[in-house]
Amino acid sequence: MPKGKGNEIAKNRRASHDYFIEDTYEAGIVLQGTEIKSIRAGRVNIKDSHARIDRGEVKLINLHIATYEQGNRYNHDPTRTRKLLLHRKEIDKLIGLTQQQGYALVPLKIYIKNGVAKVLLGLGKGKKKYDKREDLKRKQMKRDVDRAIKDNMR
Repeated sequence: MPKGKGNEIAKNRRASHDYFIEDTYEAGIVLQGTEIKSIRAGRVNIKDSHARIDRGEVKLINLHIATYEQGNRYNHDPTRTRKLLLHRKEIDKLIGLTQQQGYALVPLKIYIKNGVAKVLLGLGKGKKKYDKREDLKRKQMKRDVDRAIKDNMR
């Protein structure tokens, strides 16, 4: 199955608005206890999360996985830092790329692939305010063109 394909659980729509996504990486997530059950139930929020490289490991920070209702004392901390599983060559490449000014690792989506939770990381360069306005103008123009074509077809 290609990278990024699978049963999509959560998607970060703000990422493409705030960053130019230049490259994507698929990573596994180290989970504990009842976290996978909450992910399968769709109780995950990746809107404010980001990834950081710390001592040769990629960590996902501020990912919110809600506590599992049927779990008792084995429940987890919802916003704990989670380790991501990548190949060493990919981590070394990311270390070099993220040290450049303006680049960040942004989670794009979380999905289940072959029974395993995965996260699609994007290497993003931050957009300026004028870039964001330009994108909004382009989207609006495309919407207007599509609407006009649809009206002409009737």
